[in-house]
Amino acid sequence: MIKSIQITNRNQIILVLLSLPIWYFLYVNLQNIVDFLTYTVFGMNKEAHLTEAVNFFIFETPKVFMLLVLVIFGVGIIRSYFSPEKTKNFLAGKSTFFGNVMAALLGVLTPFCSCSAIPLFLGFVEAGVPLGVTFSFLIAAPLVNEIALGMLAEAFGWQTALLYTFTGLSIAIFAGWLIGALKLEKYVHEWVYEVKTGHTEIDTTKLSFSERIQSGLNSVKEIVGRIWIYIVAGVAIGAGAHGYVPEDFMANLMGKSAWYSVPLSIFIGVPMYSNAAGIIPIVEVLVAKGAALGTTLAFMMSVIGLSLPEVIILKKVLKMPLILAFVSIVAIGILIVGFIFNFIY
Repeated sequence: MIKSIQITNRNQIILVLLSLPIWYFLYVNLQNIVDFLTYTVFGMNKEAHLTEAVNFFIFETPKVFMLLVLVIFGVGIIRSYFSPEKTKNFLAGKSTFFGNVMAALLGVLTPFCSCSAIPLFLGFVEAGVPLGVTFSFLIAAPLVNEIALGMLAEAFGWQTALLYTFTGLSIAIFAGWLIGALKLEKYVHEWVYEVKTGHTEIDTTKLSFSERIQSGLNSVKEIVGRIWIYIVAGVAIGAGAHGYVPEDFMANLMGKSAWYSVPLSIFIGVPMYSNAAGIIPIVEVLVAKGAALGTTLAFMMSVIGLSLPEVIILKKVLKMPLILAFVSIVAIGILIVGFIFNFIY
């Protein structure tokens, strides 16, 4: 069990306020600091492939963590105003398209990978939330969240990030609505409906601002503590690709001219497992090496939204026809998004 970060109320607020300008200074000067370390302190040859990889790794790793800390902290404060029980009760009363929209938007504020979103998905089903609505949440939670939005905006600009958010939400909303319309409840294992969960409702309106800051700090420790290994692994892979993978190879394999690139990228991505924080550094390098943006985003979506570990865990909750319907509908949505991005960019 993760212990809370405990700081006195007044000092807590002062510490947060002082940390913001320090964070900003380090973030905007990070590349200069890394260049100094790589070329002056380490004395590495600027023309070497290894130097490119090392420079990329030293720069991207703290950059990603700094961005994550800021975003997760802010959303953690926002999330302190909403309790899980209230959220489930709200969604339980929505059985139409509106419920799919609300569940997908909730996923944006839930920075979970696909596997860690499943317990909440299970809780929604147990609480009586319609099946299609729960799938909208399950799809949106890993696919479109504040981490993905912030990192994509930093890497490719806000227009690209917002378009990705819109298309990702569209997949979650439509796929959830379609699953609900198909009436596939019989393909949920019976034990799921037999489980009755009891939760103590927390009155979020009585929390002080200092307690909400504490909630943000705890979110940072919990979430970063859970995903840091994926971030380091993703940046390391990206660093290797940045330093050693030829640009022509990526352009030929994942470029716009290859009609098969989008479905191939989805096929390659499904057996893998990561989250937005771990995969976006790889996406950034692939695009820089000549891969088409839509193709790489389709690869990313398949990794974080249709991972093999997620399917294995879902097998404990859902029967195979429902799992196949879920994978097929989402894969088609990702395929369409990949082609749309390639057409626009």
